Amino acid sequence: MRARDLKKYEKLLLKKRAEIFQEIGRLSGPVKMATNREATGELSSHTFHMADRATDQSEREKTFMLSSKNQRYLYHIDEALRRIKDKTYGKCQICGEDISPQRLSAVPHARLCIQCKEAEELKKRR
Repeated sequence: MRARDLKKYEKLLLKKRAEIFQEIGRLSGPVKMATNREATGELSSHTFHMADRATDQSEREKTFMLSSKNQRYLYHIDEALRRIKDKTYGKCQICGEDISPQRLSAVPHARLCIQCKEAEELKKRR
């Protein structure tokens, strides 16, 4: 892959990385607090209705799942940036063929070509 193309994908990956850090920061707000008492500043958490506590717990679980997903995505982006530095970016890690520019534009952290990714997904379904 040409140096100009690598720079383009590196810039795209760094932009996505910054967006993820921003999202992680947003998710680390008050909704992520461990207890109702911490979230509201109340001295007792017993004054809340059961439905309110369940809603708060559900929101914390959803926030945790989103944070976890963002952390995995960040890992894949960091790995793609490492491949750019190693000059292995854009090559399928299974068959060694070039990953299409269309795929890299849509999924810049892709490590597999479409054919190998489809085969991998098919194996997971079995």
